[in-house]
Amino acid sequence: MPLLEVTTPPQQQQFCALPHRLHRHEAAYIGALDNEIDAVFDPAKNKLFAAGGQARRWLLLDAQGTAIGRIAAFVNPLTATMMDASLPAGGLGFFECINDQAAANELFDVATEWLRGQGMLAVDGPINFGDRDRFWGVLIDGFDREPNYGMFWHPAYYQQLFEAYGFQLYYKQYTCWRPVLLPLHASFYQKLVTFQADKHYRFVHARKADTEKLAQDFLYIYNLAWGGHSGVQPMTIVQARAIVHEMGPVLDERLLTFAYYDDEPIAFFINIPELNQIFKHVGHRLDALGKLRFVWERWRYMRRKDKKLLGILYGVVPRFQGKGVDQALVSWTQEPFSAVGYKNIEMNWIGDFNPRMLVTTRSIGAKIIKTHATYRQLFVDRPFERYPIIK
Repeated sequence: MPLLEVTTPPQQQQFCALPHRLHRHEAAYIGALDNEIDAVFDPAKNKLFAAGGQARRWLLLDAQGTAIGRIAAFVNPLTATMMDASLPAGGLGFFECINDQAAANELFDVATEWLRGQGMLAVDGPINFGDRDRFWGVLIDGFDREPNYGMFWHPAYYQQLFEAYGFQLYYKQYTCWRPVLLPLHASFYQKLVTFQADKHYRFVHARKADTEKLAQDFLYIYNLAWGGHSGVQPMTIVQARAIVHEMGPVLDERLLTFAYYDDEPIAFFINIPELNQIFKHVGHRLDALGKLRFVWERWRYMRRKDKKLLGILYGVVPRFQGKGVDQALVSWTQEPFSAVGYKNIEMNWIGDFNPRMLVTTRSIGAKIIKTHATYRQLFVDRPFERYPIIK
């Protein structure tokens, strides 16, 4: 089976087209946008290249020259030694393959051999050559559920292909769901009453028109709440502004909620409309026609009364943690979200290494409906360790 490195535009098109061809008849499948996959491997769009990152892609072909598998391997210089300086770890991702272990092994072989050549002593996968919020993990449960924006749908046999090759479970990633109006414990509502009676606290929706304030407040909370966690890089104001600018066309400011103590931003609950519910009617390429279809389909979707929203990020700055600000903020969002037609919420994945966040999701009645897995393989003889638990 010929194995080709992806170097030409036609090969890039084959790389993007493969999952659509393999899975298009599956009821739950919604493919990622080709534009977003291309951007990961474009040095002009992915700043990891400028930071010294490297990436390669390969296609596996059958005897007729038809693509039957794909894989990418990459070295992220910002995270390769973050967990353990003595064990630099590369990544592989964007894996797709027919149900054939020999074919999968060829793909895994070329990716791991390339990473060894870059001095890596371990590999994690499937992951993204970028942030954790998208293209991360292989689906191992919840095959009847449509994927959320930024996540892949995979057939059940992918788990076996990884594990038969020798990959070991590094951590599980849980996607949780709940109805927006599911009643919360009475203590949540009492916290809201208490904070609303205190003139120092206020809960508000962000304003898309004030992009600089949105970026500054988001940055402040994010770096204090999440910037110190293992595997999470602190954000810069340039990155925060870029996120706000990039997401501007799809943001619904009614889903961007912040808590303030006087003028200090102290907590956020960041959500967007679940974009895959729009993109599944648009197609997988945002060319000129695709953009027109997106505008039309988004207009239609935003007028529905059974919309789904995607919980992107939730955080409280440390000195206000444990005071119930998070409970009050969640309580405050229920009626506003429902009033504008949002019926259900799915939350961006939470790792099994984050038990406190899983306890929080259970406290609001959320249930796990999908599970992805990130695997690791060591290239050296040393004990395997799972991803460390966040204390």
